[in-house]
Amino acid sequence: MLHLTDPIDEPAALRRAFGCCPSGVTALCAMDGGSPIGMAASTFTGVSLDPPLVSVCVQLTSATWPRLRRLGRIGVSVLAEGHEAACLSLSKKGGDRFVDVAWSVTGSGAVVIDGASLWLECDLTREVEAGDHAIALLHVVSARVEPGVAPLVFHGSRFRFLAPAHTRERPSDRVGR
Repeated sequence: MLHLTDPIDEPAALRRAFGCCPSGVTALCAMDGGSPIGMAASTFTGVSLDPPLVSVCVQLTSATWPRLRRLGRIGVSVLAEGHEAACLSLSKKGGDRFVDVAWSVTGSGAVVIDGASLWLECDLTREVEAGDHAIALLHVVSARVEPGVAPLVFHGSRFRFLAPAHTRERPSDRVGR
C-alpha cells in the first residue's frame, strides 16, 4: 500500500506539489486608455467547445486583474519559447511591464504578445472565488493559432521547453535495452 507522507500544511509544500504539474504560460492583456496593461498567468486551460470557454486563475491580491476585468475584451496569449523575459516583465509588481515586450492591439482593444503560439480575444463571462484565487471563465470571441510555434512551459518553478518530436526518445524505443 502506498502512503502519502509529505504533509501539505504549508503554502510552500503545496506550491512544490503543484509545481510537479507542467503548465503553459499565458499573458492576459488589454488597452486601458492609451496604454497596455497585462499580467502573466500559468493556470490556464480550455474548458468548453460549445460555447467556446477557457479559464484562468488569478490571485485575489492582484492589482492588475481588477483593472483588466472591467475593460471588456481581453487578449490571451499563450507564450512561446523565447518569451521568458516577457513573462518575467509581465509578472513584475510595478513599473512598465511592457518595456522590451513586443505586442499588438486588436480592433476591440485586446492586447496580444507578438510571437505567441496562440492568441485569443475573450470576454469575461464570470468569476468564481476559490481560496486565495479567482477562477475567471472567459468566452472566446476569436482566435489565431500558430501550431508550429513551441509553447513556453513552466514546471518545477522554472521555464522549460518542449523537445522536437524527432529528438525525443519514446518509451517504446527503450524496449529490450
